[in-house]
This record gives sequence, structure tokens and C-alpha cells, in this order.
Amino acid sequence: MNEPYRLIGDAGSPYSVKMRALLRYRRIPFVWVQVDPKVREEIAHVRPPVIPVLQYPEDRSYHVDSTPMIYELETRHPGRRSVIPEDEGLAFLSHLIEDMADEWLTKAMFLYRWWREEDQRYCSTWLRAVQLASSSPEELSQAARQFRDRQVGRMPLVGCTEITLPVIEESYRRVLAILERSLETSRFLFGSRPALADFGLFGQLYQLGHDPTPQGIMRSEAPRVCAWLSRLDDASGDEEGGWIDPRRPLPAGVIELLRMAGEIYLPFLVANARALEAGKDSFSLTLLGRPYEQATFKYQAKCLGWLRQEYGRLSGSTNEWACDVLKATGCHALLH
Repeated sequence: MNEPYRLIGDAGSPYSVKMRALLRYRRIPFVWVQVDPKVREEIAHVRPPVIPVLQYPEDRSYHVDSTPMIYELETRHPGRRSVIPEDEGLAFLSHLIEDMADEWLTKAMFLYRWWREEDQRYCSTWLRAVQLASSSPEELSQAARQFRDRQVGRMPLVGCTEITLPVIEESYRRVLAILERSLETSRFLFGSRPALADFGLFGQLYQLGHDPTPQGIMRSEAPRVCAWLSRLDDASGDEEGGWIDPRRPLPAGVIELLRMAGEIYLPFLVANARALEAGKDSFSLTLLGRPYEQATFKYQAKCLGWLRQEYGRLSGSTNEWACDVLKATGCHALLH
């Protein structure tokens, strides 16, 4: 493959910057294509209509969904600075944390971006300015206003409401605190090289570290995380590093994130899946001792199915230590 990939994305998209950072780290040749009206026409036929879109160099085909794309890149470029640990147990734990970042931590990103007036005003303008670089002030103002209204209107759909705000805000601060402590002793979660979990967290936290309100929280409570985001954004110059030894106790940061998965994320996925099976349009449950409710999402039911499938294979392997960790962190029962 002499030609580079084309990564079509947006600077304000957590999954776009996640893929961009991963391609940089893995030193896979690519060009970054910022979405604009012309590019949107190019990818209008791609389904589902999400970004980023990765275009393969050999046949110009388009591909979406960051996690499957990352695994596909592992197959297409084996042995090149992999982000998947060789140990099956470590690989599953990393996948679970990445999935929680993609599907739960993104709620913090969405909430902070569209909840408060200051964030709404700033984010709607800069997100549209990135895509409409040559627009007039009037055109930019109108586009920002329309985008803001649309996103604010979607907040109840994705579970960002006054009722759920305390749960989501506590989740954000909890992730920051875990990573801040973890970075005191380790560069990354699973060793001296970044894993899939690191890139999942990076995508969401990169946006939270940019938007006004969550940026202020991060700078005040987690300065090491701010520095970590800067490093991981382009880690192409990092040495490959090694993975932690699964025969030794796992780092505290990994354990704490898995406890979050057992306490918050997996109960959320299970409640969503049960509501879908019952034909309901919404669901509710108690998280962190507080009420949480939102509309059902089919994709998040697929996430649970994928996790359970992978865990089923893990349970039948020699990785009993990983199963024990998942039991101790409250994840095991929810993965059956």
C-alpha cells in the first residue's frame, strides 16, 4: 500500500480525533480530511451517516465505526505498534474500558457542550467555523444557531437532562481522578504503550479538555490528564513500549475503571437492552444512588452483545485471572 488512507473527520468529533491519534501512533500513513460542505457531498452515500470515515487506499472504499475499524487495521497492519495486548485477558479489559468511554463518557462530552449558555455559544460557533472556514459572519452565525438548536433539542434523547446531570458530572470527575492518580506512576493504562482503552478515553477527554466548562474542571482537578492528552494526540515519536504482566496485580487505575464499568456502564447497557427486548422506547434505573433515564438505543444493545460474546470466549480460555478481576469489580454477572 503505497498511497495513504484518507481519514475524513471533524476536529470536534471525539471518534475522529481518537482515530487520528491512533493512526499517528501506529505510524500508518494517512491524510486528515476535515469535513466541509464539499466533503459531506462525497460521503453522503456512506451508511450509517457518521464520522469519521476511513477510506482505504487500494479500492477507495469507505468504512465507519471507530472500534471495528481499529480491529480491522490490526489485521491489515499486523505487528506495527499494535494497540491490542497479546494476552486475551488484558485485551478484553482494554476493550471494555474503551467501550465505556465511547458509549458512556461521551454523555459528559455532550452534556457539557450543550447544557450551559457559555458552552452552547462557544461550541456551536467553533464547530461550525471549522467546517465553514470561508463563510461570512452572517452565514456562520446562522449555521451556529441552527446547529445549537438541533443539538440542545437532542439532549433528552441521549440522556442529558437535569435529572441525569449529577450522575454524568460525577462520572466525568471520577474518570479524571482515576487517570490523574494513574498517571503518577504509569504513562498508559496497560503499560508503557497505549492500548485501545487509552485511545477510547482520549477521544472523549480531548473534547472535554477543549470546551469551556469541562476544560476548567480538567485544568483545576487533573493537570496530568491535560498533559497526557497533548502527548497522546501525536505519539508517533514514542518508543513501542511493553504491556503489563497479567500475572501480577493490575494497576489501580485499571481496577477503578472496571469498577466504574460494573457500577455504572454495564447496568446502563443491561437496562437499555431489556427495554428494547420489551419493546419500550425508554428506560430508567438508579445509578450512583440517583435516578437515570433516557431513550433506548439499538447500537448500545449491540455493544452489550459484542462484549458478552467476547467475554464468553474469554471464560472458556486460560485467562481465569481476568474472569476473577471482572467478578471482583462487579462486571462478571452483567456480562452473562
